[in-house]
Amino acid sequence: MSPNLQILAYESTPLGTLCLRKRRTLDEPTEWVTEITLNHEFLMSSLHTDSEQALARIPLAQVAGDRLEVLIGGLGLGYTTLAALASERVARVEVVELLPQVIRWTHEGLTPLSESLNSEPRLAISQGDIYERLTLPPSGPGSDVILIDVDHSPEDQLGSEKHAFYTVDGLAAASAHLKPSGILALWSYAKDTPLLDAMRQAFKQVETHPITYYNRHVHEHFTDWLYTGI
Repeated sequence: MSPNLQILAYESTPLGTLCLRKRRTLDEPTEWVTEITLNHEFLMSSLHTDSEQALARIPLAQVAGDRLEVLIGGLGLGYTTLAALASERVARVEVVELLPQVIRWTHEGLTPLSESLNSEPRLAISQGDIYERLTLPPSGPGSDVILIDVDHSPEDQLGSEKHAFYTVDGLAAASAHLKPSGILALWSYAKDTPLLDAMRQAFKQVETHPITYYNRHVHEHFTDWLYTGI
């Protein structure tokens, strides 16, 4: 194996082959970055986390109150989760992650934020399908903030089985899991007009937030998109 590449985990999942790896950047100064790939396609990196962190910061800045309850769909490398926990107004963060391997990597200290997340008493991580949970009737008082970062985009989903979450009915069902004046936010790499149309029918107020960053892997600027609904 190359001295510039370390395979930390390589495992089969219902979605395909999942790989956790560390590698050195090609530009100077070099540094180690952690990446996740699925079926040998890039998913996420510790090098570019601007939009993952903004997914937590922007909705939290829009919701009022203290002792906030935050529900996150998708753990990944944990940057959205840690950004939510950085707010002193947050009382509890619950993360629902589909793949148990991703949860285990965090618990075993294989990801960059493992130590911070594992030592956080306000955090609970469970294995499950966030889409299934949000399309069923709520069983409790609901969350102040719901953050979703699961698929590449609503039109580019990771699983082969399409679901109804991104439809008007699916988003309306998800909105029932919010407390009054709560906010739901979605991450996407694409500017998605069909999603906007559906959100405008399911929520009273919808906003689009472009997050532009410089991608050092390919030396270009990229824009990710966040969508919020109240």
